[in-house]
Amino acid sequence: MAKKKKNLFENFANWATAATGSSAAFIIAMSTIVVWLVTGPVFKYSDTWQLIINTGTTIVTFLMVFLIQKSQNKDSKAIHLKLNEILASHQGASNRMVDIENLTEKELDQLHKFYVRLSELAEKEDDLTCTHSIDAADDNHETKQSGYKSKSHYQNAVKNRSKASK
Repeated sequence: MAKKKKNLFENFANWATAATGSSAAFIIAMSTIVVWLVTGPVFKYSDTWQLIINTGTTIVTFLMVFLIQKSQNKDSKAIHLKLNEILASHQGASNRMVDIENLTEKELDQLHKFYVRLSELAEKEDDLTCTHSIDAADDNHETKQSGYKSKSHYQNAVKNRSKASK
């Protein structure tokens, strides 16, 4: 895929994010604080002396919020697209999961309940490779269990659980 030319703000945001997340940026910030502290006695810890650091840190923090948010939005979108690709390409995955970041909190809570139920069903399995789709969890569980119940490994697992619980 050919890379498109990024706009000026995106180029700046990428550069600033990389630069401010570096060790050099941390050292510069620490050095600034040390210089400010050392100059305290020279300026007799005046209101102006305090105002300089307060104003400087406030401005830097204010601007960094936007740069960090820009970077986070881009990273989040890229991760979501990668996960959507995995979901879309996997035969057994539910396509309902693609693009769920746009659901409401209530809808996400409902999906969470489905996955809690899947987890409860998975805990009952004696085969760690068993999977369930969100649409057919109970049916799959019953079908699998009825097929397994006649097999010796299932019967042995049930006996071992009975012995362990005594």
